[in-house]
Amino acid sequence: LKPGGANISVTEKNKKEYIERMVKWRIERGVVQQTESLVRGFYEVVDARLVSVFDARELELVIAGTAEIDLSDWRNNTEYRGGYHDNHIVIRWFWAAVERFNNEQRLRLLQFVTGTSSIPYEGFASLRGSNGPRRFCV
Repeated sequence: LKPGGANISVTEKNKKEYIERMVKWRIERGVVQQTESLVRGFYEVVDARLVSVFDARELELVIAGTAEIDLSDWRNNTEYRGGYHDNHIVIRWFWAAVERFNNEQRLRLLQFVTGTSSIPYEGFASLRGSNGPRRFCV
């Protein structure tokens, strides 16, 4: 856990540090093999030279998308069916309600309807379903 730690007794003074190091060790020890496998698999799919041009935040956006919803992008990339259109009273009520939502509520709505709570970094135009590209639909 710590260099020379085998020779250090746990006392009231250092018990917090001991517990923190022990928890960290147990958690990391349990996932080292899985993490190494994940990294190897990732680099089989993505060239390491391509990854190196991104910082951590950019790479996260490319892989996981964004959790910040751009409402105008959402509206511009929504499909309407069943006689609805962007100026239908029910649709206006829908967007008025969504406008009042905070980002967390919007993400929950998105997850309820689509099964995903993040938006591709390219925006709603790149939203995908299990069968490929799929626009948000009302």
